[in-house]
Amino acid sequence: MLNTLVSLAISALCAALTFKFLTTSMPIVVCVAIVGFFLPFILIVRVVMKKVEATMMGAQQDVMANRTEKAIATLKEGMKYGAWQFYIKQQIHSQIGSILYMKRDFNEAVPYLEKGFMRNWVSMGMLAITYMKKNKTSKMIETFDKAVSGSAKEPMIYALYAYCLEKIGERQKAIGVLQKGLKKTANDERLQENIELLEAGKKMKMKGFGDVWYQFHLEKQGALIKKQTKAMTGRRKQVVR
Repeated sequence: MLNTLVSLAISALCAALTFKFLTTSMPIVVCVAIVGFFLPFILIVRVVMKKVEATMMGAQQDVMANRTEKAIATLKEGMKYGAWQFYIKQQIHSQIGSILYMKRDFNEAVPYLEKGFMRNWVSMGMLAITYMKKNKTSKMIETFDKAVSGSAKEPMIYALYAYCLEKIGERQKAIGVLQKGLKKTANDERLQENIELLEAGKKMKMKGFGDVWYQFHLEKQGALIKKQTKAMTGRRKQVVR
């Protein structure tokens, strides 16, 4: 990374000048070298990250305004900062992949999601789901395991993992994933509820995770609306009686 190279160059220069013009004491020279590395390193990180954050915010605003093509173009422009700092390109790949996935451009999204950031559990979840839909079970499990490892305290990644396992007929493994998540997330009530549902042979309920759930395209909002309408109709009939 350019940030590291620039900081090392400044550190070496500071150490050399100190040794030549100020003192030959090695402890002092080493201290100067350390300070000469970390000060510019931290400064460059802050400058670069501010620019990356501005890029991300701009892209987010474009997505909210339904300007997805512009959002993707903005994010691609931000790739240039990847030469300066670790993991920036991976984070941008995750964002682009997520946008394409939400647009249902699944095949186009996969290459970006595969290059994404492991700690972005949303994009990792999307990638795992695409593997599931392509019957690549081992890759799905591998991807979910990485996502759980990178975001161990996020309840929904456990629920999403379990949902996909149950969908491919691995109910017991799904229960195991939820139980693991329960320990890591301070007994999240939604995970507990889904453990009980699976143990009773019923389907998982994901509506407790809100709108975030629907971005994975595993259940349509229309299906939930129909269920709610049916439930309301049933209640009205009970009142009439």
